[in-house]
Amino acid sequence: MNEASPAAVILKPASHQQAFDFDVTIVGAGPVGLALAGWLARRSVTRKLKIALVDAREPEDSIADPRAIAVSHGSRMILEPLHWAADATAIERIHVSQRGHFGRTLIDHREHGLPALGYVLRYGSIVHGLANAVRATPVHWFRSTSAGAPTQELDGVTLPIETAGVARQLRTRILVNAEGGVFGDQKRGGGIGKDAGKDAAEGAVKASAEGASGTGSRDYGQTALVGTVTVSAPQPHVAWERFTSQGPIALLPMGGVRGADYALVWCCAPDEAARRAQLPDDAFLRELDAAFGDRMGRFTRIVGRASFPLGLNAVDTLVNGHVVAIGNAAQTLHPVAGQGLNLGLRDAHALADALSAEGPTPLALATFAQRRALDRHLTIGSTDTLARLFTVDFPPLAVLRGLALTALEFVPPVKTALARQMMFGQRR
Repeated sequence: MNEASPAAVILKPASHQQAFDFDVTIVGAGPVGLALAGWLARRSVTRKLKIALVDAREPEDSIADPRAIAVSHGSRMILEPLHWAADATAIERIHVSQRGHFGRTLIDHREHGLPALGYVLRYGSIVHGLANAVRATPVHWFRSTSAGAPTQELDGVTLPIETAGVARQLRTRILVNAEGGVFGDQKRGGGIGKDAGKDAAEGAVKASAEGASGTGSRDYGQTALVGTVTVSAPQPHVAWERFTSQGPIALLPMGGVRGADYALVWCCAPDEAARRAQLPDDAFLRELDAAFGDRMGRFTRIVGRASFPLGLNAVDTLVNGHVVAIGNAAQTLHPVAGQGLNLGLRDAHALADALSAEGPTPLALATFAQRRALDRHLTIGSTDTLARLFTVDFPPLAVLRGLALTALEFVPPVKTALARQMMFGQRR
């Protein structure tokens, strides 16, 4: 992202002569931003909050996006009042193991009395459904609109936007940054107008981090290869997390004929990822067979290959004055355990609770930040630990990892606590 000027976060005198255009303005219309807009619109009947949503893209641009998203059962519970996709594939069992070493643990939905541990949806499906839900509300949606760096004032925030070449200034009581992008985009940056939230997100992240002890950032030195694969001996509704010496391989069930299609996330060293990205399909599948093993027969097809670098970006302070960051703008995580979107949805749900109960005020944002602290700390910390602990190719450590995985099978309370953290997080 481009470096925002210091003026973007300097408090200026309130402009009492100028009315507010909106009570809450959300920058970023991905799943987290859309969910927040929908929840706020449905809960603000009494307060009659004026809500705006800003994004450079049209929601239709995402309909054909084939990327898979893992949504926990807890996330399904909070999403259902807005929308639930009919094409979601249930995850009933999660198999966790390490390639070439002993130790494994199984998490089964029946152990928790739930219909499923989680679900796999296509990105385009969840965005399309949530967009339709937002369209049915009074939310003012600025589509195909670029946003500049925000200026925070004593009583609110001014956000410059541009739609079809026409520029204007939006005044809002609360600015929500829900446009974080992926780790690679955050490192490389982007120009004004490329995404609605690029400059606005930079300013909002700076604002939310102002006064904090620092921002957690870590480049894992890994790249994720993603796509949809087909296997010869599927185990429907089973998700796999196989740790290898270079990084985890995750397979998420996506249905298909005989339940044989799986979303692949293959984490490996950047040079290996670049080499594998150029391989013909048959050579790629042979290497995947060798890396994953034969627990589901052979890999017979790969489509939609793409890759992106992996890292951690997490702000210590979510709120500064009238500006708040949620979702990937607040924390971008390694995909191990599939916690990124679920943590972002919990952010949005808690923010909707606070703003609906206390109104669009800094006090509501402070309440939100306090309630999110424990969940963020545990989820970010555990994801970061897993990403590093299970990628060190050191034989004695592999033995310890195997013992830890095996021990979970013999200490049910610990396994239950870990599973419930992944499904529901910490709520206060």
